[in-house]
Amino acid sequence: MKIAVVATGGVGGYFGARLAAAGEDVHFVARGRHLEAIRQHGLRVESANGDLRIRPANATDKAEDIGPVDIVIFAVKLWDTEAAGILCKPLLGPDTAVISFLNGVDSEDRLIPLLGGRHVMGGVAFIASTIGEPGLIKHTGTIARISFGELDGKPRARGERFLAACRAAGIDANLSNNIVRDLWGKFALLASFSGVTCLTRTPMGPIRAEPATRELLVDAVREVIAVSSARGIDLGADFIERQKVMMANMPAEMKSSMLVDLERGNRLELNWLSGAVARMGDKAKVPTPIHHFIHTALKIYEMGKS
Repeated sequence: MKIAVVATGGVGGYFGARLAAAGEDVHFVARGRHLEAIRQHGLRVESANGDLRIRPANATDKAEDIGPVDIVIFAVKLWDTEAAGILCKPLLGPDTAVISFLNGVDSEDRLIPLLGGRHVMGGVAFIASTIGEPGLIKHTGTIARISFGELDGKPRARGERFLAACRAAGIDANLSNNIVRDLWGKFALLASFSGVTCLTRTPMGPIRAEPATRELLVDAVREVIAVSSARGIDLGADFIERQKVMMANMPAEMKSSMLVDLERGNRLELNWLSGAVARMGDKAKVPTPIHHFIHTALKIYEMGKS
């Protein structure tokens, strides 16, 4: 398949590199020093699942240089959704799927007016990976899983083809018939984990070891479950227990991407994570005091260092 990665950050870089190493026609969109390093030295991945280097890598900062593709792995920061979505237009062919692997729950709704509903698919990625330095994707732990699907739940050949490509590349992938529920399932833990790691300035290990912060994280997840239920999305009676199991299995050193951004002085996705939980809770008259507090406490860091 011809695949474009927009853009080559922790998520897109990792999965795009795995697909490229398996022989798929992958094109990486990047910019600045990251793009320069990829062009000069290739795209490197450091991972417990196996290191690799894609060299040469098809890398550019102009989507029009790539042309229409079969699949766009869309993985940018939430504040860049609309701007990056517009840049995807030259990548669209008659049946191109733009699979959004963003952290929030509204990126698909934000992309549809720009690209058209038939081109937008939902996706979730479970991975802790970042740009370690220009040209390098660093993966923490061994979890590297994606799920994707049509927003209407109806199967199409493009999803099956991408699933086959992922599995041939050794990627733990799933084609979902209810990707909206999956998006909320990830959001419940991701928004909570991002907020609590940033509040405490620590990775999962210390949070999990201290009963008070462990319960804070669980209660934050419960708030998102209540909001999803009010919006008609049932995550299942055993959802909270499954999240506890997932928390127990996370690497002790695992940080949220938002904590990494906070430590680096970068802009935060706060408004689309705990901020979104708080807003949706208010609208549905569902109390979300933890996410309200997270949003308020971290607000002064939201735009990064001046």
